[in-house]
Amino acid sequence: MGETSDPRGDLTVRTIAMPADTNANGDIFGGWVMSQMDQAGGIAGVDQAQGRVVTVAVDAMTFIRPVRVGDVLCVYTRVESVGRTSMKIQVEAWARRFRTKLREKVTEATFTFVAIDDDGRPRRLPKPEPESSSPES
Repeated sequence: MGETSDPRGDLTVRTIAMPADTNANGDIFGGWVMSQMDQAGGIAGVDQAQGRVVTVAVDAMTFIRPVRVGDVLCVYTRVESVGRTSMKIQVEAWARRFRTKLREKVTEATFTFVAIDDDGRPRRLPKPEPESSSPES
């Protein structure tokens, strides 16, 4: 899990860590952080799928640093790959420390989402639009 000096991807979720989100040690509960990451990945997945998605897997997640009360959790996403019905989305969580400008990566993981229809069955993803190399006029 390599650390970079800047987040990679699009800022998708930004929220403040509150006292109700703490574990017995007084740090923010890891499950809360993972929940924020899942929400961010879901937002990116819905954009990519143009419809409903469900989380089916999360690759290894290592918590690098704790999140503390008052920190702003910033979650960044980027689509890594798109298959027939599923996609992998890289999700990074960064903490902007309370009352400072210091920003630290706290964890990252790859989430796999599957596009589903109204009956909850997997459905084909739309073809990704090719990225243009020239700006629109």
